[in-house]
Amino acid sequence: MNQRRKPLIGTTVLSIIVLLFFIGMLLIPLFQPSLGQYLTLAAIGLALALQKYVASFAGHFVLRLSRLFKVGDRIRIGNVKGDVRHIGLLHFVLDEVGEGEKSGGELTGRVVHVPNHIVLEQPVLNFSQDFSVGGRFVSCEYVFDEARIPLPEGMSVKAACDLLGRILREEDAQYIDEAKIVFGRDIPNFLPEVEQSPRVMVFADTGHTWLVGRFVAPVRGRNVLRSVVTQRFLEAAERQTVVPPVSSQL
Repeated sequence: MNQRRKPLIGTTVLSIIVLLFFIGMLLIPLFQPSLGQYLTLAAIGLALALQKYVASFAGHFVLRLSRLFKVGDRIRIGNVKGDVRHIGLLHFVLDEVGEGEKSGGELTGRVVHVPNHIVLEQPVLNFSQDFSVGGRFVSCEYVFDEARIPLPEGMSVKAACDLLGRILREEDAQYIDEAKIVFGRDIPNFLPEVEQSPRVMVFADTGHTWLVGRFVAPVRGRNVLRSVVTQRFLEAAERQTVVPPVSSQL
């Protein structure tokens, strides 16, 4: 038997047992009216004592039916971010990744157990899903991300934009092609956008001018790609802005 199916079968069996138990408590008063009052008080007591567990049990079915995320997805819920390892009756397990929406996020080595009832209380950001195609959501292993780089001293804005744009097109071309092949006609909306909209934008704040370059990258590889783009740009900019020493006149 497939090892991945065993936890799912066990969860299904346990869910049926729990549901039958509660259904039995509801049906017993029909056959034994004298026990109805006691069962009602017992049910209220259990609901109060186990409210978090009941909410987590309900949250499990919310996750299964709504498909907010599945095993393997990278998500953020509240202040926790990680890759989904397991979804159980009462909690789901994440392999934690580093903080920062624009840092790409690398695995920290820590495992986080999150109660299912959190999905009923907190917004869920799924980095592997929620891309729109024709008004419906699809799963996608590629994301539209950005690299924020300060304008090098001595370099014109136009030259910097041209250089960064060229590097971006060279570095993410393979990922754009891969995404198009994977999705066929169901291309996520951000892929046409990356081809039609400007790849580099310029912003200024007090004393600084920033270049923001947008690129397509795999969900788990965007941090690496951002680093490569930034390094290539800074090295090329340094070569272009270096002023050769003036020869001394004898």
